[in-house]
Amino acid sequence: MDLRSRILTYTADLDPDAGYSPPDDTQRERVAESVGHLLDGDATKAGRLLAPLGLKLTRLTDTDSGRRYDEIAAAHPGRAERWGRLYLTADSDVRWNAQVPHPVSDRDTERLGVRLLEQNPGGSLVLAGAHRDAGRGDAADVAHREDSVFHAIVVELQKRDVPGVQLHGFAKDSHRPYEAVLSTGAARSTLTEAAALADAMQADGLRVCRSWSARCPLEGTTNVQGRAAERRHAKFLHVELSPRARGDGSDADAAATALSGLVTTWNSARR
Repeated sequence: MDLRSRILTYTADLDPDAGYSPPDDTQRERVAESVGHLLDGDATKAGRLLAPLGLKLTRLTDTDSGRRYDEIAAAHPGRAERWGRLYLTADSDVRWNAQVPHPVSDRDTERLGVRLLEQNPGGSLVLAGAHRDAGRGDAADVAHREDSVFHAIVVELQKRDVPGVQLHGFAKDSHRPYEAVLSTGAARSTLTEAAALADAMQADGLRVCRSWSARCPLEGTTNVQGRAAERRHAKFLHVELSPRARGDGSDADAAATALSGLVTTWNSARR
């Protein structure tokens, strides 16, 4: 199984004009509970909780890396298909997670998330399943709503002290003369990692706005996963990248290398 192709084929179908209906409270609670059981090593119980929701648990082996992953995804086309997906390493404890709340609309953030998961052990990927403009109003903007499977999964990981980095993209213009905006959102427990990430990016030639020491746009202070991290004293980083720092090219390689250094630090710290 080609992990990259599997994920990018899924996100390629995201459409801003598509419908989207968020899960109800009970459905979100059951997804979170199933993730908890999976993290505890009880895949059978996790699968039983997911099945009535139209979700299923699948063990995958990536043909490129040889790494194994547990995937939570829709069992068939329908409402649950747009709730998103989760990929958890099955080869070790989960020691970090990458979050992609706006795949496709924040172009290439889904590719960067997959890249981090493929190239670094110990990780997980939380992926939104709808374009941020799908449905009515901001219903599918999971970075600013708590009534999503995406948020339920991230909070469950936070409860278990799994640090997370959330990947966003911004359009480059004359008012943003940099390639990255780094912040900890509403949380303040990740300043050391944020500073190290900024240093690594700048060492590779990327211009970085550091929200903890300068006035930056897109600081993520209204991000609901960041606010949840603040309440739980969990580690959370909010990363905004320009188009050149996502996808392909030297700037994107530099950003990916720096982010790999971040998750490697988290992976080593939890062993």
